[in-house]
Amino acid sequence: MKPSAIAIVHDWLDTWRGGERVLAEILGLYPQAELFTLVDFLPQTERGPLGQIPIHTSFIQRLPYAQTAFRRYLPLFPRAIESFDLSHFDLVISSSHAVAKGVRTHPGQLHVCYCYTPMRYVWDLQETYLRQVGLDRGAKGWLVRQLLARLRRWDFRASDRVTDFVAISHHIARRIERCYGRTATVIYPPVTLALEMLPVPRGDAYITVSQFVPYKRIDAIVAAFAALPERELIVIGDGPERERIMAQAGPNVRFLGHVPDLARDRWLAAARAFVFAAEEDFGIAPLEAQAHGTPVIAYGCGGVVETIRGLDDPSPTGVFFAEQTPAAIVQAIRTFETHESRIVAPACRENAERFRADRFSAEFSTFVALRCDAFFARPSA
Repeated sequence: MKPSAIAIVHDWLDTWRGGERVLAEILGLYPQAELFTLVDFLPQTERGPLGQIPIHTSFIQRLPYAQTAFRRYLPLFPRAIESFDLSHFDLVISSSHAVAKGVRTHPGQLHVCYCYTPMRYVWDLQETYLRQVGLDRGAKGWLVRQLLARLRRWDFRASDRVTDFVAISHHIARRIERCYGRTATVIYPPVTLALEMLPVPRGDAYITVSQFVPYKRIDAIVAAFAALPERELIVIGDGPERERIMAQAGPNVRFLGHVPDLARDRWLAAARAFVFAAEEDFGIAPLEAQAHGTPVIAYGCGGVVETIRGLDDPSPTGVFFAEQTPAAIVQAIRTFETHESRIVAPACRENAERFRADRFSAEFSTFVALRCDAFFARPSA
């Protein structure tokens, strides 16, 4: 059965990142849908992929200072997402890393959740987030922990409103099972790849591209190159930790800040290898590097173990290290240089192509169509 009315629910719109790229692909599959989101403060210059779809926002959109600080209204997020009336839609698709999956539905509706992760700050990474914002101790810390515990209980209950979970990786599918006790189908997110590898000569410098935030562990990468003064590291990106990390870097590390996409791609294509030290739910940057034929040296945890082929593969595309420490990164770089000739650009490109956007669209639309056929064929539907 083809649903006659479709609602797509996304947590919020304020910047254009990986989740919004997925949202754009989903909107392209269902142009007749309507979009619901807590707030919409997306800049006009980034709105093109949304097309002309009707967008509905919650009451948080109209609260004081929401445009610059809507995250301060976190305690209201459950009530806000539950305020949407979706009762007349047959199919609900939530695009969720926070509360979007918690929209209220009734038994006659099919609710498919494309889940980037259960809420990190109420499950696995609560203490990390509290330390980052200075709320890991004292009375305020106690109050915030109570709030997050309440939000975690709501999040667990709200997961029952989802008919089918789809996870962005097996890593996240395991987290969904651990947090919610639910199984999930894995459909990898779409990755926008360069049409072809740029004809740029391969150089000797290593590269990393990242936001300067603590969990990305740019500090560990920079410290590793302090122990490798004869090798050069290019760092592209910006963020709150940039000044601190720059102060610790040696003369063999170059910080380029934010660069346009084409310039970034040329740096990726010219690099000897891409270094990646974060534990990511999926990890798009290593795939963008591989799309340019560039090997990846990565922390072997999280989604990257599904997107990089290690040295045990007949056609490897990278090298893994087991700890987020400078010493482990140094050893991985030395291991890479020993086996460098085994990792060839065509294999890296071929591996990246497994995650193209058209593959996501085909897999996701097929999954939803099959679930609609089964769900709406039920006698009670």
